[in-house]
Amino acid sequence: MTKEATTLFISIIIPCYNEEQVIRYTYERVHKTMNSFQHGGYELIFINDGSRDNTLAILKELAANDNHTKVLSFSRNFGHQPAVTAGIQECKGDVAIIIDADLQDPPELFPAMIEMHLHENANVVYGMREKRKGETFFKRITAKSFYRFINYLSDTNLPVDTGDFRLIDKHVIEAFKNLPEKNKYIRGLISWIGFKQVPIMYVREERFAGETKYPLSKMIKFASTSLLYFSKKPLKLALSLGFISILVGLGLGIWVITGLLFRPNTLVHGWASMVIAVIFFGGVQLLTIGVLGEYIGNMFEEIKNRPEYIIHEKVNF
Repeated sequence: MTKEATTLFISIIIPCYNEEQVIRYTYERVHKTMNSFQHGGYELIFINDGSRDNTLAILKELAANDNHTKVLSFSRNFGHQPAVTAGIQECKGDVAIIIDADLQDPPELFPAMIEMHLHENANVVYGMREKRKGETFFKRITAKSFYRFINYLSDTNLPVDTGDFRLIDKHVIEAFKNLPEKNKYIRGLISWIGFKQVPIMYVREERFAGETKYPLSKMIKFASTSLLYFSKKPLKLALSLGFISILVGLGLGIWVITGLLFRPNTLVHGWASMVIAVIFFGGVQLLTIGVLGEYIGNMFEEIKNRPEYIIHEKVNF
């Protein structure tokens, strides 16, 4: 580890939700890693996101025996992104490293991330997955497709095959703290902030214990948030479909009128063309209304200006 690293105070941000099966082992591996190299001090910030098991009790026990360990406990489950946001808002580090509690991302990569931050003068070092162990073919193919689809639609270039596992420095931390939106897509926002961002390749392991906190329903919601907050292209698509429907409607109208005028005996009378037209125009209208509704719903959430999370308890802060 370089001389500069010995002056860095490092914050490790670890969101937790129902992680009683893995949290002690997570603490041990992170603690061991932080003690394996020289630095200017560190803090482990565990965010209990309204866990319904013994996660909070275990975290309090760990904090009671280690002053480096700090705990933020929410009043209820607010979600992974608010938990990460709380950790960034409360951290005191010169750099912060975000990692999930399930140990799919290796804490042993911390020293290499810090070295890359220092040697390449990088403000962000984000983990890029070379391989994803223990995941189904459906999960792998949908994840790859999702990242590329979002990148195609987004107005901001987002790195593919990445998660929230990353190092961010003080410049990015302070810029992030000033972002006012509530429904955050953190990896997208960090890309939007800019500065110098570099990848570090790694193999993502299987979940150590417990169940995934991102079932299909949450993944779809997360994907819609990332899409609607980083792209106006769905609105442009809705506008394009509106123009196409007008052209199709005009075409059908001309076809019917010319048929009545010039081919009255050959014009087939029936309901088929009417049903097709109703289905087409109805589908376009519902789609465009739905897209507009999603954007308006997000505006409604932001206008209410409720806090993104509520902290019930702090330990060792």
